[in-house]
Amino acid sequence: VFLDLKVNNVDLTFLLDTGVAETLLFSLENKEISFENVEKVNFTGLGGSSYIEGIKSSKNTLVIDKHFIADNHTLYIILDENFNFSSHVGIPVNGIIGYNIFKNHPTKIDFENHKITVYNKTFFNESKFKKFEKLPISIENQKPYLITDIQQNKEFFPAKMLLDLGNSDALWLFPNRIPNFNYNRPNIDDFLGRGFNGDIYGKRSRIHAIKLGNNTLNEPIVSMPSNESVQSMNFVKDRIGSIGSDILKRFTVIFDYKNSNFYIKKSKRIKDPFKFNMSGLDIKHDGMKWENDLVKVDLPKPKESAKNDNTVFTAQSDFQYKFVLKPEYSIVGVRENSPAFLVDIKKGDKLIEINGKKTSDMSLQQINELFSSEENRKIKVTLIRNSMTLSKEFVLKDPIPYQEN
Repeated sequence: VFLDLKVNNVDLTFLLDTGVAETLLFSLENKEISFENVEKVNFTGLGGSSYIEGIKSSKNTLVIDKHFIADNHTLYIILDENFNFSSHVGIPVNGIIGYNIFKNHPTKIDFENHKITVYNKTFFNESKFKKFEKLPISIENQKPYLITDIQQNKEFFPAKMLLDLGNSDALWLFPNRIPNFNYNRPNIDDFLGRGFNGDIYGKRSRIHAIKLGNNTLNEPIVSMPSNESVQSMNFVKDRIGSIGSDILKRFTVIFDYKNSNFYIKKSKRIKDPFKFNMSGLDIKHDGMKWENDLVKVDLPKPKESAKNDNTVFTAQSDFQYKFVLKPEYSIVGVRENSPAFLVDIKKGDKLIEINGKKTSDMSLQQINELFSSEENRKIKVTLIRNSMTLSKEFVLKDPIPYQEN
């Protein structure tokens, strides 16, 4: 979920994330913003044991849609340019905002209609939301936690989970926080994302089910970070994992931090299967390039009438070139033993075509959806490697089909 907002009167785009307490800024895209009241700080978290440097700035003005205004907003500016994940999202992203959106007002997120509603107290009345199920949550360290039931294999067990809107996965579980934890089979070693301190690696698998209120979601994909990736994290008491947006997007949700409530109403996507990028390719957006497009132009053409000597005109199709900015994509990672790995696709390859369609005419989301579409689908790609054009072909295979454990 992305929000357009203004920071000190400059237009920016922020990821909306219940999994962060503070407002983070990590990219300005050559825009100039004035910051006052600054001091150096260090960040730690997922990705390793080191820290990264940043700057804390107070007394900033933040405006969302002219109505939501904060005049004394504190920003944490991350100086490490590697933290910018815009290229992995496919759109420019300048920062992350979380607790400060939710702390004072009930906030509804309607994924289907792409709409966020922030309620004043006088307009938020439970009687208006009878179709929603109300679940109790706790707000700890400015983040929302829910106790729900998870069925990893045979039995359901209670699990304290962070409701993590900024996590694109369905579920995360932390093996080192679960007694006698065993990985479900099959599982794969995979790149899970990037944290404050670097890349996060671990395993992926499927579990039997998770309950969210009265809803049971079957065979969700679960990511399990390695112990090394979480050694710098400060966990709240009894937390064992996270519920991410691949589950939350199947509902309309309302976060009510003030009253420690979480409301859900299932959408038509509730029974959608949990899909996975079966290609093994991690793709990034490399920016834009100029490309000439052949466009159809209707031009008049003289044609003699059969009835008289007058000249009439009919439309004739002709073509002209125009130059447009289009996206470029490259491979930044290939999962070992994946379909793409087995046909020798490599990190650094430029991705030019997929199944005969130019990737410059596709969004990053469309590319990832294609790679997650259906098992046994044949994929033909055209690549450029060191100025050489290569053609590769592979078949999508799910490396983690659900099995009873």
